[in-house]
Amino acid sequence: MGSSSPPDTSKSIKLERYNSYIRRLNSTKLLNASSKLLFRATLLVALILVFLFTFNYPPLSATDSTHRHLHAHSHYFLSSSSFGAWEKQVRHSASPRRPNGLTVLVTGAAGFVGSHCSLALKKRGDGVLGLDNFNNYYDPFLNAPGRQCSGNTKCSSWKKLFDLVPFTHILHLAAQAGVRYAMQNPQSYVTANIAGFVNLLEAAKSANPQPAIVWASSSSVYGLNTQNPFSELHRTDQPASLYAATKKAGEEIAHTYNHIYGLSLTGLRFFTVYGPWGRPDMAYFFFTKDILHGKTIDVYQTPEGKQVARDFTYIDDIVKGCLGALDSAQKSTGSGGKKRGPAQLRVYNLGNTSPVPVGTLVSILEGLLKTKAKKHVIKMPSNGDVPFTHANVSLAFRDFAYKPTTDLSTGLSKFVKWYLGYYGLQPSLKKDNHLHNIE
Repeated sequence: MGSSSPPDTSKSIKLERYNSYIRRLNSTKLLNASSKLLFRATLLVALILVFLFTFNYPPLSATDSTHRHLHAHSHYFLSSSSFGAWEKQVRHSASPRRPNGLTVLVTGAAGFVGSHCSLALKKRGDGVLGLDNFNNYYDPFLNAPGRQCSGNTKCSSWKKLFDLVPFTHILHLAAQAGVRYAMQNPQSYVTANIAGFVNLLEAAKSANPQPAIVWASSSSVYGLNTQNPFSELHRTDQPASLYAATKKAGEEIAHTYNHIYGLSLTGLRFFTVYGPWGRPDMAYFFFTKDILHGKTIDVYQTPEGKQVARDFTYIDDIVKGCLGALDSAQKSTGSGGKKRGPAQLRVYNLGNTSPVPVGTLVSILEGLLKTKAKKHVIKMPSNGDVPFTHANVSLAFRDFAYKPTTDLSTGLSKFVKWYLGYYGLQPSLKKDNHLHNIE
């Protein structure tokens, strides 16, 4: 008795495989379309012309009036309804007023370092075009007032921007900052610090002429390195946080674009930058607020009971380092995406060269605020922060005469003066939920 033949399922299997393929194909197309739409929408909202004043500039120390001045001009640009007027304003702002002046695209221009650098560039007569995306990591009003974007800026792509203005330099300071926040929102760091950097480099490589690029790395790349002071020759392959890892990835990506496309690239490893208009998630800012309010502050120690110390660097010294790097940057050697010859590739520490224990920071603030801090000494949590930083800046001094001049007491005095004036000596400030970073 013969056995019955099994049913033929080959057709249904092939049909299911075909349907699965179609589903994957459609999903991929949707993802690609969404990515392009997101990029274009972000750039549409991001482009902001924040520095339009042409003649007299208040001194950099007059921070409040300077930023209010910026607000008035940037509002005019953002509310412009004519595309021709937009192009005219962009070209006007990007045009240098001094002989052989630079034409600089500053990303992160409304942020802490970006706004100070842009003011310094405009003050000496360079052309500046500012770009920022207004994320909500911290209160946008603590950056350049006027960061509220109207959404009326008109730019369809990076290519349009580079076609419109022949930038000689890019100062790329836009990034997702903060060590601890990376534990809560890691994707934002990959998107901003890696993908965002690649998008910029892709646009720059195809520009004609190619601009020279100076960009913000971080002292965090030294990670678990125990050699002191930190030198550019030390290991940076042991990051202690995702933030540090994204900045280290940026340095490797910079090497790639330099090697393949001839882009001139300079990375700057900032060491704990502080000062007026600074980040409210940083220890000096956070401590000032809580000391004034009589709140207890957490002062960290290492697991071995040693004090945590940082190489605190005042914003004016960082600005001088950024401008020095721009001025000493050589031209890119590529054209239209093709390398014509070897190009400059550099990385520098920008620090104060004088590590200070966090306990000393608190003592200085107590004296300036004339208020005793309520301290809670605790062990440093495992969150990616490192116990000690100390910059060796001899390379930056050799190549562009970088020399920090502001000690912590002087810098904190300037910060506290700004802080008390900015908040009008109010007894209570709006409570925030931001994380407390030492960095």
